[in-house]
Amino acid sequence: MGLSVWQIAIIALVVLVLFGRGRISEMMGDFGKGISSFKKGMSEEATADEKPAAQLESPESKPASEATVDAKSAEAKD
Repeated sequence: MGLSVWQIAIIALVVLVLFGRGRISEMMGDFGKGISSFKKGMSEEATADEKPAAQLESPESKPASEATVDAKSAEAKD
């Protein structure tokens, strides 16, 4: 049992009366912004996957685990 044209028109009229024309257009605008934001995020993620960031390490910025290993090996040498 499908919806006829008259049933769809009545449902649309009820929705329009309940929410008003301004509120419906505002919701559609928010929906459009959400879709464009999602597409932008997906394209940024795709470009981030293609070009991994270069990782530069300086001797001063060793991770804590490496600094601990270096300190222990220095103590063992003394």
